[in-house]
Amino acid sequence: MTADQQKIVQYLNEAHASERALVRVLQSQIAMTPSGSYRSVLETHLRETHRHADHVGLRLRALGQGGNPVQAVAGAVESVVGQALALGKTPLDLLRGSGGDEKILKNAKDTCATEGLEIATYTAIERLAKQVGDDETAQLATSIREDEQRMLERVLREIPKLTDAVVRAEVHDDPSYDVTKTGAADAVRDAGHAAQKRTKQTTATARRTARRARKVPGVARAEGQIKGAVASESDLAIARYDSLTADEIVSRLGDLSQIDLAKVDSYERRHQDRTTILSRITSLRGDEPWAGYDELTAAEVTRALSDADEERAGKVRSYERAHKNRAGVLKAADRELTHA
Repeated sequence: MTADQQKIVQYLNEAHASERALVRVLQSQIAMTPSGSYRSVLETHLRETHRHADHVGLRLRALGQGGNPVQAVAGAVESVVGQALALGKTPLDLLRGSGGDEKILKNAKDTCATEGLEIATYTAIERLAKQVGDDETAQLATSIREDEQRMLERVLREIPKLTDAVVRAEVHDDPSYDVTKTGAADAVRDAGHAAQKRTKQTTATARRTARRARKVPGVARAEGQIKGAVASESDLAIARYDSLTADEIVSRLGDLSQIDLAKVDSYERRHQDRTTILSRITSLRGDEPWAGYDELTAAEVTRALSDADEERAGKVRSYERAHKNRAGVLKAADRELTHA
């Protein structure tokens, strides 16, 4: 591969990593944005961003993906980091503070900055490709740059409306932000409606799918936070939650899984916001001995411990003592630690 082709591939790898990371950022913003014109702009751009990533990826393959493996690895790492940050950011942004309207405006300003960077990136690729005679890459860069410019113009048109909403909320004490109308809430409701229609036929399959998804680190907690943001009292794992005292609730938190702790955390912050409950949840928050642990029965955990090493058995014992405190699991963990 020639030096000019290597430079093209380097720039395209950087652009590809940015597009993939931007997918997660847009998903995060859509999750916390209520329905309306701004969310429509984000949803349109999410589809465009998927298409941009696909087209840049195809162009990279046509060019042989590059002769410098360090560039390819760097691009992949940048993409993974961007996606992880966006996934972790969503449930926290939904709940932190009280100014939902303010958060949406801040996200819109961040989007403008992102679009400016994207425009600069593709302007550079376009210029480089023309200089070295790569017309196909130049045309691709031109097309994507124009999409990004249109996106920036659309977001800038939304800024005044979003600012007006902040003034109403923060100055006139008339907030319009409604977490129950966000993209995350809509997704939860849509999933619930779809599940109800298929309950008789697909209950077992749906449960297996959910359990597999929750084996990805962080997914269970994110799911709990988002569900808790729109949950009613009957959706919580603690019966008659609203009629219990803080001490009564605290005494029952140890029995909950990480996903149920996240739901209670979200629900409590929306309602009474009691420090004793939230502090206890924080103390119980932590990594499961392995992803998906909370979905397992005592018998399943015991079987998994049969070939566990000392480190894993120790994690199980510590986690069980802080949470469900199941005698059979603790006995199995102690047995493995004794034999280790």
